[in-house]
Amino acid sequence: MTSPRNFEGKVVLVTGVARVGQIGHAVALAFGRAGARLVLCDRNAVEAAARAREFAAEGIEARPTAGDLTEPDIARLAVETAVRHFGRLDVVVNVAGGLTSYGPVEGTSAADFDREIAINLKTAFLVSQASIAALAESRGVIINFASVAFFRPQDQMAVYAAAKSGVAAFTQSLALELRDRGVRVNAVAPGMVRTSDNVSAVSGATVRWVEMRQITDGVLFLASDAADAITGHVLPITNGAL
Repeated sequence: MTSPRNFEGKVVLVTGVARVGQIGHAVALAFGRAGARLVLCDRNAVEAAARAREFAAEGIEARPTAGDLTEPDIARLAVETAVRHFGRLDVVVNVAGGLTSYGPVEGTSAADFDREIAINLKTAFLVSQASIAALAESRGVIINFASVAFFRPQDQMAVYAAAKSGVAAFTQSLALELRDRGVRVNAVAPGMVRTSDNVSAVSGATVRWVEMRQITDGVLFLASDAADAITGHVLPITNGAL
């Protein structure tokens, strides 16, 4: 059985990895330190390549891919990179996304709405879709990133909540669709993660911070054989901020 800290021989694709100290970077590094070989995907080609070099310096084998994951061809390229270079794909972690539309619905443009849905939900859909055949062969795992906003609506965040609620519903439905093919599909729903960006954004407000280690521990657990009976679950990681 694979423990939550042993991914030797596994191939893991992580999206949204470019920025050091952010969630995608931390998740990829945690898998690499647990023995996984990595495909690092981000729209920023320079930073994706830099992360691969950074990981290589630690002895972690990683291949960068770059492009806009709202485009089907880029999602397919990421999966093809894993299969071509490593011969398999075991885990997909869809971290790419984020909060870009904050404010009242009345003042939100259609373009803002489309962007929020695209970067959060469409990317998870396209990468998951592209990976199904490879994951069915390895009896692998998809882990999506929803948000505590799925469980706890917040003022000024209706569009983001809609996008992340879509990720959660997509996760649950896809888990049913793929269960007989041996592919598990789960999501994590973080609260406010302690990153430099988030600390700056809240400017001294009282926050029940979620530490990066708590996020990576949850993701690695769901990806491991220790969670082999868990599929279709959206796991809150909030330090009680529900």
